[in-house]
Amino acid sequence: MKFIVSSSYLLKQLQVLGGVINSSNTLPILDNFLFELDGNKLTVSASDLETTMSSVLEVDSESQGSIAVPAKLLLDTLKTFPEQPLTFVVEDNNTVEISSNYGKYALAYADGAEFPNTIELAEPSSTTLLGDILATAISKTIFASGNDDLRPVMSGVFFQFSPENLTFVATDAHKLVKYQRQDVTATEVAEFIMPKKPLNLLKNILAGSENEVVIEYNDSNAKFTFENIELICRLIDGKYPNYEAVIPKENPNRLSIDRVQLLNSVKRVSIFSNKTTHQIRLKIAGAELNISAEDLDYSNKAEERLTCDYQGDDMQIGFNSRFLMEMLNNLSSDEISLEMSLPNRAGILTPTDGLDEGEHITMLVMPVMLNN
Repeated sequence: MKFIVSSSYLLKQLQVLGGVINSSNTLPILDNFLFELDGNKLTVSASDLETTMSSVLEVDSESQGSIAVPAKLLLDTLKTFPEQPLTFVVEDNNTVEISSNYGKYALAYADGAEFPNTIELAEPSSTTLLGDILATAISKTIFASGNDDLRPVMSGVFFQFSPENLTFVATDAHKLVKYQRQDVTATEVAEFIMPKKPLNLLKNILAGSENEVVIEYNDSNAKFTFENIELICRLIDGKYPNYEAVIPKENPNRLSIDRVQLLNSVKRVSIFSNKTTHQIRLKIAGAELNISAEDLDYSNKAEERLTCDYQGDDMQIGFNSRFLMEMLNNLSSDEISLEMSLPNRAGILTPTDGLDEGEHITMLVMPVMLNN
């Protein structure tokens, strides 16, 4: 088995795949890239058993075969080369020899047959959308998903596909984000929960991409195919909580304010909040928003006043400043609106501008009890 490939082209593809490999694997074979050569097509795969990603590369070769090559060793070597052709030759003594313009390097390889087989999806449903839309949907929601191992369903992002729209939801019970696209639809109704790790990989690869992504899914797995890359992952098993039930429908009190101004104010005031609760107080009356925080243990306190556009009854409501800052950071609009009903009901945060046609974002933040 022998092939010639450009060093920078190979490195670029392997760095994308390298994100799948865990720093500590239960199976030693998972520390390797699987190289499967068939003529001038080289398929490279990486897996952690839950997620498998593979990429098809064009190489100069006429042979066939499959080997598993140590990922870290190969990546560290490739990073040091300037652009040049590299020749890979599999020797009889269980090593693969790489020849560059500088010299030769021998790596021990494992048998490709030991590598776990890729899952084939039986009778999948499928939908197609633009890479950048998927990356945006992931980045707008993933920050709100939970990290609680006892509630695995909330540690991922909920995908809801229908002929009307595509909806992506994430929540950790303190905050919730619902991202909807009405300009993209699926042929049939489907829902599944995607784990975080493959979503982060997709988000990084697809940001700004104009390529189509085909998503195929059944009850247990999902597969994403775009350009020369294919990612298959196991879905999170379980039923997602009924998120629609927690979104308050009647919210007569509506506050409109400049997003950056509010974010900076919350950032400053929250420095003075209690280090365990991160609680800040919003007091709204007329066209004035008063943001305050205090840490009674250390006698620290801060207060700021902002002008805003407000319709509704005067009210005071408390929020965890970290959740509020995360949400404001994940919006890109100039103006936001915060709708509230009562101090013990969730506040609804939505951008008032800067959205594409057919794009909707609803963010829900749970209040914290104010101790007067």
